[in-house]
Amino acid sequence: MTKLEQIEKSVAELSPEELKAFAAWFEVLQADLWDKQIEADAKAGRLDKLAEQALADHRAGRTRPL
Repeated sequence: MTKLEQIEKSVAELSPEELKAFAAWFEVLQADLWDKQIEADAKAGRLDKLAEQALADHRAGRTRPL
């Protein structure tokens, strides 16, 4: 049995309360991983082109207030 299969089996056996707690923990984990990836992408300059395009669109009046 693979590690993933073991995890799937364990998650499937959780009580409703445990599953709710696990889901909350996993959501925080995913958000943290996303934040770290965005930060790494920003530091590496991978978002520069998108930022430049957004600023150009704003300067050209192609945006609207949120």
